[in-house]
Amino acid sequence: MSEDRTRAETARKRVALVGATGSVGSSVLDVCRRHPDRVRVAALAAGKDAEKLASLSREFGPETLCMAGAEAAAALGRLALTPPEESSAPPSVLFGADGLDRIARDPEIDHVVFASSGTAAIGALQAALESGKEVSLANKESIVVAGAWVMPLVRGSGQLRPLDSEHNAVWQCLQGEAGKPRKIYLTASGGPFRDWSFEALETVTPEMALKHPVWNMGAKISIDSATLMNKGIELLEAAVLFGLEPSQVEALVSPGSFVHGLVEFEDGCVKMLAGEPDMRLPAASCLFWPERLPPSGAGPFETPRFRPELSGRRVSFDMADERRFPALRIAKEALRKGGACPALLVGADEVAVESFMKKEISFTAISEVVEETMAAYSGAAPRSLRGALDILEWARTRCAQICRSRR
Repeated sequence: MSEDRTRAETARKRVALVGATGSVGSSVLDVCRRHPDRVRVAALAAGKDAEKLASLSREFGPETLCMAGAEAAAALGRLALTPPEESSAPPSVLFGADGLDRIARDPEIDHVVFASSGTAAIGALQAALESGKEVSLANKESIVVAGAWVMPLVRGSGQLRPLDSEHNAVWQCLQGEAGKPRKIYLTASGGPFRDWSFEALETVTPEMALKHPVWNMGAKISIDSATLMNKGIELLEAAVLFGLEPSQVEALVSPGSFVHGLVEFEDGCVKMLAGEPDMRLPAASCLFWPERLPPSGAGPFETPRFRPELSGRRVSFDMADERRFPALRIAKEALRKGGACPALLVGADEVAVESFMKKEISFTAISEVVEETMAAYSGAAPRSLRGALDILEWARTRCAQICRSRR
């Protein structure tokens, strides 16, 4: 390798991406794809889609790949993993929590992006923070369920960078501000059923709920967005991420998802971050913080520049109707009560959404069975990460029982 190429390789940030085959991971990779002089994709991890991960490996040439299980890793190992024109050795193939931990602790990795859902990567998140790496985070469960055992590991304001659009907006608004805000507001588009009556909501099918009006997301998040449970869980996440009391976080319905988050300060002033609903924008802000990319016309994205005189855009904010969308109310109650409630909420919602997708329960029953599951728990609050995960699993089991009783 020439001296110039060696210097260029050293200057590039080496990135590991957990959740490479999902929608958020795809946005992160598009940013990396457009900035090959700034970032090097050094490791990729996914759940079960070996074919897609192999395709990404052939494109980006990482040194390490990781799958959720041994069977998926074996399937990946049978595929071509390097570009046809290259004669370099194929990447190492790892699997499971141990594989993620090795990636997170790799001294050659500078920045780890957690874009997967679920709790499987919590250990790797802790390892990355303990190792002093930059971390971009778009995994709600790791903060809502395990925040008490994750946040103490954060070193400084720039190490943990929220990647979800709303939390990223608040994070950007807080940069350069002294002290904590009076209140923050996360925006919601309102989902596809924003104006539906409660009676009409009872007729919603999975196919209807998957058609989000703004964002292109996975099935679970799309359903959660339709019930507003996603926004409720995001409120819990925001309170932990920014060290706020339940009364300091709120959700607002803002159709179009142009304004992503607002921060109110003690003097009454409000800062907000607005932009096109494009996950590449928060991804780029996390990867390159504190720098900003050039405007769209001269930079990597095809999204149009903001032109107020031509856009005809109208921005509005309304409170969500918690009678029609009780999932938001239930999540707020979990935030106020704390203890075991956040883990119970997350575990029950996972199963409720899955049962709805299988058409075993109705759309409006999702929040009902979550609330019933939470009410059935009589145990203590978790005192360890293992305890929190046990409560999460209890909620899954109990909610599955409740869903079966409703068939």
